[in-house]
Amino acid sequence: MDEPSIEDPAEALRLIQREQANLERELTPDPRWMFWPWGVAWLVGSGLFFLRYGPGGRVLVDMPDWVPMVALIASIVIAGTITGVVGMRSGRQISGPGSRQGAMYGFAWSAGSTGLAIVIARVSDALPEHLVGLLWGGGMVTLVGTLYMAGGAIWNDRNMFVLGAWINGVNIVGVLIGPGWHALIVAVAGGGGLLVAGLVGWLRLR
Repeated sequence: MDEPSIEDPAEALRLIQREQANLERELTPDPRWMFWPWGVAWLVGSGLFFLRYGPGGRVLVDMPDWVPMVALIASIVIAGTITGVVGMRSGRQISGPGSRQGAMYGFAWSAGSTGLAIVIARVSDALPEHLVGLLWGGGMVTLVGTLYMAGGAIWNDRNMFVLGAWINGVNIVGVLIGPGWHALIVAVAGGGGLLVAGLVGWLRLR
């Protein structure tokens, strides 16, 4: 069978589209490594908070008070390290506006997390103890969901935007139900949503 002539405009367009798709796959970080570490971190960290500080203050699994927080912080550090390394490796191949967008978006995560943590720490002493955890959890999850939606809008990534909307919806439900249940809902629905997003993104990228 004769190969199609490159002089054919339709075939030339198809060739360009194939090359663009191949380039996108090469430059886009593996979604599994961008979402799965955070999904595991939410499952482990929030799951332990639910087991230690359950609904109505019940202790479902007896463990030292410091275990859930240490586990959450450690899992977040590990997840952040993994995604940071993956993102930097991908970013080395990109220059210009795309690179600046990524850098500014990363700075927004750092600035938003730091600013929100300072605000919550400043007002926590004025709240009942059972609401302090809900304020920390609900506030931080709101920030994550909103930044994912913003990232989806910046890069026209429907998968990321839907994930952010899902996280915000899950967070609202958890906050309305109350302390204890919020941690369980965030662990299962939020962490599970991140795992699903990584799988869907990987399948779409393939």
